[in-house]
Amino acid sequence: MSDFFQKLQFSHILQIDPRIYQMLSLSCLLIYGIGWLDFEVQPISIFILVSTSLVTQYVCTRLFKLPSLDLRSSFTSSLSLCLLLRTNSLFLMSVTAFITVLSKFVFRWNHKHIFNPTNFSLIAMILFTGQVWVSPGQWGSTAFLVFLIACLGGLVINRASRSDVTYAFLIFYTAMVFGRAVWLGDPLTIPLHQLENGALLLFAFFMISDPKTTPNSRVGRILFALLVTMGAGYVQFILYRTNGLLWSLVFFSCWVPVIDWLLPGEYYEWKKKERSLSRN
Repeated sequence: MSDFFQKLQFSHILQIDPRIYQMLSLSCLLIYGIGWLDFEVQPISIFILVSTSLVTQYVCTRLFKLPSLDLRSSFTSSLSLCLLLRTNSLFLMSVTAFITVLSKFVFRWNHKHIFNPTNFSLIAMILFTGQVWVSPGQWGSTAFLVFLIACLGGLVINRASRSDVTYAFLIFYTAMVFGRAVWLGDPLTIPLHQLENGALLLFAFFMISDPKTTPNSRVGRILFALLVTMGAGYVQFILYRTNGLLWSLVFFSCWVPVIDWLLPGEYYEWKKKERSLSRN
């Protein structure tokens, strides 16, 4: 009998909406970063980013006449902005949060988002304002390992959150930076330092793995991870520009409809998990 209840509880955990775990992970990381790592995030910045995201979600829900208001994705995106976005203008913070949420409603194809909202808004603001930049944060090895464990735990708990694309990307990216180091004769401490980056974890576990923007098939998602890795390597190591991952993801997100056409698969819906949870 005890085994039955243990299996039942574990099954119930596996059906938790991935966005809930994402919100908890990002919130804890933000609190830890501000309280112990001295992240350059002011309370007013957090308030502006979160409030603008939620208000924009509410307004767009009404304008686009959606049947219900869902604040989970917009809140998750606002937390990612708190960790990554840096600017000296509170107005630009608000604009970035506005664009983040609005992009989900505007840039769509076949009931899917074309771009990861946070990724799109960051690149748009970097490109057109010149006053916005992305901060990888001063994570330190302890914070990096804690966040890595939290992210891996999220993949175990939320199997439907496209963990395959995250695993594939991390394998490809690790192979790329270590392969480059070996080719150039660099010490292995250089690629290890490149991998020990909190922004890389945010990208791998919360951007490229977005179920609403990745290809529908597993083969398509692995191909997508490879393309994004190659594009990031080109931007970082050939063009010598920063934010290679963000630029690459924006570019190859435009090709997801083509990948879905060539390699069709089942369309992902958050509501499937919610309906499954309600039946148990």
